[in-house]
Amino acid sequence: MDDTDRSAGWWSGLTTTHWVVLLAASAGWVFDVYEGQLFTVFKTPMLRDLGVEPAAIEWQGNVGLAAFLLGGAVGGLFFGMLGDRLGRVRVLGFTILVYSIFSGLTALAQTTLQVHVLRFLVALGAGGEWAVAAALVAETFPTRARATASGVFHASSIVGTMLASVSGAFLVGPSSWRWGFLLGLAPALLVLWIRLGLKEPERWTAARDEGDRAGSSLGPEQLGDPRELVRAGPLRGRALIGLGLATVGLASFWGIFAWSPELVRLVLGAHASESERQSSGSLAYLVMNFTGGLLGLLAFAPLASWRGRRFAFAVYHVGAAVAAPVAFLAAGSLNQALVLLSVMAFFVLGMHAGYAIYFPELFPTRLRASGSSACFNLGRVLGALILLVRGGLGERIGLRWAVVAMSGLFWIGLVLLYFAPETKDRDLPD
Repeated sequence: MDDTDRSAGWWSGLTTTHWVVLLAASAGWVFDVYEGQLFTVFKTPMLRDLGVEPAAIEWQGNVGLAAFLLGGAVGGLFFGMLGDRLGRVRVLGFTILVYSIFSGLTALAQTTLQVHVLRFLVALGAGGEWAVAAALVAETFPTRARATASGVFHASSIVGTMLASVSGAFLVGPSSWRWGFLLGLAPALLVLWIRLGLKEPERWTAARDEGDRAGSSLGPEQLGDPRELVRAGPLRGRALIGLGLATVGLASFWGIFAWSPELVRLVLGAHASESERQSSGSLAYLVMNFTGGLLGLLAFAPLASWRGRRFAFAVYHVGAAVAAPVAFLAAGSLNQALVLLSVMAFFVLGMHAGYAIYFPELFPTRLRASGSSACFNLGRVLGALILLVRGGLGERIGLRWAVVAMSGLFWIGLVLLYFAPETKDRDLPD
């Protein structure tokens, strides 16, 4: 282990290379999230501008979300495998180019079919970027700094959400959404810097060289062979644990966190105008992200470094299981909703930082990006399927009690942690 001085700060001894890697990975993730959030911000004026009837906007919006989730799963698995085979830096650049180019092309869309196809193509790059960047950060930083660096990397997603929100606030007008998506070309400029300024991690180059010495025949030790994740053995167990945790987190994000603006609208009631309910819901979403959500993301790493990854996940799952029902049942005014939803966001959103910390630590170098991506991106698909159940519950028992029912997922996550391996203070598996 490289932890020679535990009393020193996590940043002690880090070099310029470490900081450049963290900045590059975070910048890629920021714009990844920005591309994903653009559709959420602009979908209503976009679909209206493309001639969709008001009654069909919600349905077409859901189709766009489904296309993005499916594309993220496909792209995540594909680029995760490439990241293990071709290198973290090279493939990170590929993923950023993919989501940048297709986001920019969305500005030219003339039909809803074109929008949905482009959402799928944007998600191919967006799904792959996270896993490759997470592997790059984990392999670059020393053991004592790895959790904090990975946590900071994932927490940078808040900046992407902010950029999308700012775009929505300042780009107004019938065709403003086209300018928002055109700005999505900007991340392509990152690629030149990444290719010129970064080198592949030594761990990956050592694994590649070892594979070259062993020969090029297809075998169980090949770089990026996803079959290893489904064969009987410890890797399959670890993949299933990671997939289960990601499914809980992503299903609860879309099924609880993302419905917070609707709670605000419900709290305000019919005495408030439609514009007041809309603006208050947007305010609540921003407050949740930039207070409780950001603090929760940043707090996960210190807790995981202090008492372990399983302990940190357990605290967040129990906190979310309590805070979400309380927020949705007890909020009776706008101020109460803002406070309670921010507390909920600390746990519900904050646990996502744990995925960037924990998933790369579960898999050997030859499968680090593939395994992390399978957990995170297949979790999106399973989370989307769970949302179908949540939608039916909302229609039958109402928003508040549907969220209470969805909160049961956090207790399932707590059970999964009993079987999860602890990776605190351990070097990455080779």
